[in-house]
Amino acid sequence: MALPGTIKNPQNLCNSLKPICKHLLFARNISNIPSDESTVANDLISIFTKQPFSPENPELQSLAGMLNTGVVETALKGFRSWKAAHKFFIWASNQWAFRHNVYTYNAMASVLSRARQNAPLRALTAEVVNSRCSMSPGALGFLVRCLGSVGMVDEANALFDEVRKKGLCVHNDYSYNCLLEAVSRSGRVDLVEMRLKEMRDQGWEYDKYTLTPVLKVYCNAGRFDKALDAFNEIFDRGWADAHVLSVLVLSFCKWGEVDKAFELVETMEDRDVRLNEKTFCVLIHGFVKESRVDKALQLFHKMQQSGFVPDVSLYDVLIGGLCMNKEHEKALCLYSEMKNLKVKPDIGVISKLISSFSEGGEGELTRLLEEIYDDIGVEDKVLVYNSFLNSLVNTGSIGKACQLLSAMMGIGLDEDVEINKFFRDKEMVAPNANSFTTVINGLLKANKLDLALSLFVEMAQFGCKQELQLYNNIIDGLCNSNRLEESYKLLRQMEESGFEPTQFSHNCIFGCLCRKKDVSGAIDMIKKMRVYGHEPWIKHSTLLVKELCKNGKTLEACKFLADMVQEGFRPDIIAYSACLDGLVKNGEIDAAFKLFQDISALGFCPDVLAHNIMIKGLCKAQRIAEARHLFNEMETKGLVPSVITYNLLIDGFCKNGQIDEAMLYLSSMFGKEKEPNVITYTTLINGLCNAGRPDDAILLWDKMVEKKCDPSRVAFMAFIHGLCKCGRPNSALVHFHEMEKRKMEPDSFVYVALVSAFLADLNFVSAYEILKEMVDKEKLPDPHDKNYTIVRVAVSKLSENAQTSSSITSLIRQGSLPTILYSDNRDDITSFRIKLESFHTPGLADAGCAAVALLYFLRQSFFGTVRRPVRILCQEICSGGSKVELKMGRQQLE
Repeated sequence: MALPGTIKNPQNLCNSLKPICKHLLFARNISNIPSDESTVANDLISIFTKQPFSPENPELQSLAGMLNTGVVETALKGFRSWKAAHKFFIWASNQWAFRHNVYTYNAMASVLSRARQNAPLRALTAEVVNSRCSMSPGALGFLVRCLGSVGMVDEANALFDEVRKKGLCVHNDYSYNCLLEAVSRSGRVDLVEMRLKEMRDQGWEYDKYTLTPVLKVYCNAGRFDKALDAFNEIFDRGWADAHVLSVLVLSFCKWGEVDKAFELVETMEDRDVRLNEKTFCVLIHGFVKESRVDKALQLFHKMQQSGFVPDVSLYDVLIGGLCMNKEHEKALCLYSEMKNLKVKPDIGVISKLISSFSEGGEGELTRLLEEIYDDIGVEDKVLVYNSFLNSLVNTGSIGKACQLLSAMMGIGLDEDVEINKFFRDKEMVAPNANSFTTVINGLLKANKLDLALSLFVEMAQFGCKQELQLYNNIIDGLCNSNRLEESYKLLRQMEESGFEPTQFSHNCIFGCLCRKKDVSGAIDMIKKMRVYGHEPWIKHSTLLVKELCKNGKTLEACKFLADMVQEGFRPDIIAYSACLDGLVKNGEIDAAFKLFQDISALGFCPDVLAHNIMIKGLCKAQRIAEARHLFNEMETKGLVPSVITYNLLIDGFCKNGQIDEAMLYLSSMFGKEKEPNVITYTTLINGLCNAGRPDDAILLWDKMVEKKCDPSRVAFMAFIHGLCKCGRPNSALVHFHEMEKRKMEPDSFVYVALVSAFLADLNFVSAYEILKEMVDKEKLPDPHDKNYTIVRVAVSKLSENAQTSSSITSLIRQGSLPTILYSDNRDDITSFRIKLESFHTPGLADAGCAAVALLYFLRQSFFGTVRRPVRILCQEICSGGSKVELKMGRQQLE
């Protein structure tokens, strides 16, 4: 069986089986390694940890000749960073005089599994097999368990078969047990049962470490009956112990069968299976987690009867559970029991009690404080005050917390401040560093930065040490408020106080610089971070690049990324993608393409997003052949084009008039089971209509509906508009009504397209009906809209048609049509002016007639309904005299 290339159903696997002493372990005891080997290992760790790392380091070259498997194994276990360990491992692999053995492979596997780095762990596993490295069953078992701990069950199973097939290891019962353990948390019942049968067929005996994983897999799969069968077999063979019992009992808890779980504990006690202290603790925690504090308390008392003395952590979880249930009396009783047993309460216990009793009102809290206050010393009294401060902060009473802290500092309480009377009657104790830290963090959370800074200064004056975490929190608050100079000042103060800045300290300021788009400041901070071995956070550098590109400073963004590389830090592909997008939007396609190639040269593999950006840019620049080539390259590199990738390329072909090519890519999507979305269909339907192929567009629309891809509002409008352009107004009207039926509101251009298409088809009645609906729904285009002129012409044509002229006139008289100019014919206007001059006589009647003529002309021309020569119009109006005036109405004339 070949090692799989992908993870299937990754889940976290446990490594709870205890190794059996008779079996070989994965690695030697390296505590006895020679001191010179240990020195070499430490020197190698120092070199690979230092930034920037250089493989040409002369010291590294000299150490290469001292490599052996003991040195490499020791060094791998000494690295704190998995990245540095992996880099060292690869470097060692490339040294001509060195070859890894199973112990170095397993040391690297242990590092990668703890860091949950599945991809390099998968590659390492393949390398172990390909190197034909022989191994003991114990070493194989360790590697299998490493894989299982990160959910790589398929890889563990494949490795198990590969090493046997190639003769690298002879399996025994221990290696089988390790494999069963790796699979046990995955729920793969079939695989466990298959391996169990295989183990039995080969003559290996079962033991407790064989059946315990079987019990676990049945429990995790919810196979209650099978789990009980496995447990009974373990019990009948005399292998039942506290661990096996806890596996089954905790599974009962997870299934919500807490009562049955407790009954099982009692049943096992009757069969002389006793719980150990660890199992008691695990089960008590499990019962509390399932909100069954009653059963947890019963088990707690059984634990005490068994002679075990509970520690403060157990009291903490029980008191926490009781406080959660508001069972204050029981919580106090348990607290009293702690005192009698001389178990000293910690901040967790007291905080839970104070927080819970605070919710019960001042009376409840006072009762609690009186219970605990007199029995504790001065240091513990500070703990009480701090717990109360913490409770005030958590409940949002930051003002009261500040007042109480002031009183502890000797400033006194104001009479008008509502603080629990208990504290007014007691002598105040001096605050410690935790007192200040609690209130300062509360002020920072409440965005009261200046008060926090003031209290931070007073803290030092009061003689309390300011810890590194508090410095970091305040620097973070200053940076989030864009108070950069103060952040730098506090960073210097922190360093002068003997604290070395952490990665968090530097990244707070780096993030602020990036938000301010301060490129030079960001690069300076990166240089400082490099000295300390800190890495700039990707989210900050990516944000800076995006902001620069958004503001048209794409070249500056590219230079920033180049400077980061120069300083030894590789930016994330997301940041590079932001630069690519900025260059594309600025039309700098060639520069974008060069950057795209440079990314690959830096060791990155541009992802699907980066390819999409480039394909979009190339299509926009009508460089369709290059876009197609890039698409093909994606598949060659093993990248799977997304639906967006296909959509971009299809859109490019459609806009370039290559509709058949676009349709081929749609067929390709179906062939690769890449489901087209509504954008895919809309783009193609629009392209088919633009190509004068309405029948194909209708077929594709029907296919979209058949595929249960719901058309969007945009899809409907594009389809209707396309059909109108193809002279299919009746078909377009059907989909127009369907769109309205779906409560989708068309834009004005859809109405205009329908009106124009019906007029072109000489269907004046339908054109008028659409126009009327457009007017009623206030969808007439704005005078600055390009469709404005089209509507004006349409109204003019409808006014001249015998079927619709009266309806148009009616709309005009109702004032429904806005100011769409009928005509801009300058000859008519000139004729009108001349005619008015002929009416200019001293007589009042003539002047009145001229005024009537002017008003009537202006009114009619605004609605674009009159084409008769103005001269004739004026003559008719003037000959009508007062009769015309009455017909128009006095209000219209005014």
